[in-house]
Amino acid sequence: MIRNFALLALLFTLVTQASIAQKTYRGSEFGLFIGGGYYLGELNRKGHFNSMTRPGGGLVYRYNFNPRISLKSNLIFGTLIGDDSRSGVPSQVQRNAHFKSPMTELAAELEFNFINYVIGNQKTYFTPFVFGGVAIFRMNPRGQTAFNSNWYNLQPLGTEGQGTSLNSSKKYNLFQPALPFGFGIKAWIASRIGITLEWGFRKTFTDYIDDVSKTYVDPAVLAIENGNLSAYFSDTSLVPDHAANVGKQRGDPSDKDWYSFAGLSLMFKLRNRYTTCQNYK
Repeated sequence: MIRNFALLALLFTLVTQASIAQKTYRGSEFGLFIGGGYYLGELNRKGHFNSMTRPGGGLVYRYNFNPRISLKSNLIFGTLIGDDSRSGVPSQVQRNAHFKSPMTELAAELEFNFINYVIGNQKTYFTPFVFGGVAIFRMNPRGQTAFNSNWYNLQPLGTEGQGTSLNSSKKYNLFQPALPFGFGIKAWIASRIGITLEWGFRKTFTDYIDDVSKTYVDPAVLAIENGNLSAYFSDTSLVPDHAANVGKQRGDPSDKDWYSFAGLSLMFKLRNRYTTCQNYK
């Protein structure tokens, strides 16, 4: 959390410095984003851009306060997956958990360009940039049984005993906040067309993107109170006797989940105007 506040403070300082004593450009852009997204958590510990990366895309709107500072809003759609069987780590392979989750994100991000940048301006062909902001996303982790090809929503099943006599906690919320931040490069390719290549990370405050967080609970009780599907998905491990797992660690609640999107945006300049700052001579 301290690192996140430090990042936002640094970004605010850069914004302030870039806004002083210069000719101010104001304009807006609209575009399309296409790329890929992946999740980091119990079921994918360190795998950036591995076999669990899935396509993503969406819409982008950017308002440029001046050639250095922009406010961008994203609406991104994608899919996040995790699968212990792909990890290569014996303990994870034995746990044998998996999930996939559709992901919808709405974000507002402040961008700082290291070089003055305006689409179509001969003096500003490209710039590296950094960004940070806030987001809200909707997840819905799903699991597949070994008996058929159907995918089932896991949150209503309470696979760690949520809402039962085993666990008084409420079921986790499918809508969650996040702090997006990252870096990229902007360049223009025509008088009103630009491209943006970026890689962004999302710090979340939930450990349930993958539906795995705490400990195994008694599947016999789950079967009675939540149904057979809840008991099944609570423990898909390769251990012969699932009763032996009760009380053992299933995940790590202290290590919250992350997700990331990286890709290319094609941006179209909508309008622009210039004003002269009073301090600028």
